[in-house]
Amino acid sequence: MLNFNGKLINQSEFSMTSNNRAFKYGDAIFETLNIQNSTIVFWEDHYFRLMASMRMLRMEIPMKFTLEFLEQEILKTVSRQDGFSKVRVRLTIFRKDGGLYTPLTNEVDFLIEVSENAYEKKKSYRVDLFKDFYNYSGLLSTVKTTNRMLNTLASIFMDENELDNCVLINERKGVVEAANANIFIVKGNEIKTPALEEGCIKGIVRKKIIEILNKNETYSISETAISPFEMQKADEVFLTNSIIGVQPVTNYRKKTYKTEIGEKLASSLKLLQITGK
Repeated sequence: MLNFNGKLINQSEFSMTSNNRAFKYGDAIFETLNIQNSTIVFWEDHYFRLMASMRMLRMEIPMKFTLEFLEQEILKTVSRQDGFSKVRVRLTIFRKDGGLYTPLTNEVDFLIEVSENAYEKKKSYRVDLFKDFYNYSGLLSTVKTTNRMLNTLASIFMDENELDNCVLINERKGVVEAANANIFIVKGNEIKTPALEEGCIKGIVRKKIIEILNKNETYSISETAISPFEMQKADEVFLTNSIIGVQPVTNYRKKTYKTEIGEKLASSLKLLQITGK
């Protein structure tokens, strides 16, 4: 069951025209949401990121697009799904049909899709660099648009090389993020994650982990440029996104990492998801 502009329809009923702008130009943004016990995890953070992205991309925000309205539409769609023990939702916003590069209108449509969240954390998790193409730095790269060709190619590389993920770099050869997650590195009590200026997605769980670490006097956290060499020298590396939470990395090339801090942060994040504190 899909939700298209507030109307619940079967997947077979959904169609789009050849003038669909998400199809033609990647003129769309999306949020991937984790649903637990009929609650959208970190919904306010997702909502405000969505609104900020719409403003940045000059999309017209409908008056009805309140936090409460979209939450209701998402949960209405989730309630019609059967057989999923854990649920993920994709909310896509795209400009209405028409125009070439210049759209005929900045008004939008929305589509809500529900699927099973089948992700299970892995004890062994291997990554490597993807160097064929760059993830260019800049604010536009921080927005979750549907133009994800780089991530698609990186995921094919990952599959061809029997990796669990791969690390994207920018035009300055700095670490940006993984193919589908933000990245953190640990050296001693110092934890680093690429700054937004490096081109990484403004991840919701990235934000939450930074908040957790800022309250913990044991560790220092910095948003900065990170080189692949620093990854080689790190004690730990872990990835974050809304579906996996925190996934420790165990291997990068010939390097083997510890996972202690990543696992502790995974537990802290779970507690935050349950209690909000």
